[in-house]
Amino acid sequence: MKYDDASWHYEGNFPKDLPKSAGSTHIGMFVAWCVLNGMVGDVHTEDFPEELQALRDREITPGAWLIKACDGKFIEEDLNEEGNAFAREFFDAKGTGYLEEYTATLCESGGTLYHVADTWENFDRLAPVIQSRFDAWKKQAV
Repeated sequence: MKYDDASWHYEGNFPKDLPKSAGSTHIGMFVAWCVLNGMVGDVHTEDFPEELQALRDREITPGAWLIKACDGKFIEEDLNEEGNAFAREFFDAKGTGYLEEYTATLCESGGTLYHVADTWENFDRLAPVIQSRFDAWKKQAV
């Protein structure tokens, strides 16, 4: 299953003043959070260990990692079983899910989600929001 693909964004209604890589930032932030919180799929540990280590060491930003290690796509093989269960509940949620939280947390001055810089500072601002939603999801799942 494919959850998201940067090309779906930059081939659509995408700001012409931004590089195509801006279509991967919001996806990369979510996948990186899952990966860094123990929900990494075997494909990354087995086939892309150097890229995974670069992400862990913050030598590459989440969006850039998504492009390099995932070809700009977020698919179920990127995460383990728990990560996929969480992604189906939160990332795919319409109206109350990840994109709404991402926008509320990182979009300032009327900018779109594509205008959010692919930085570790922004990741650090978003991480507690994802953690809170993950914690609530875990409690609900019990």
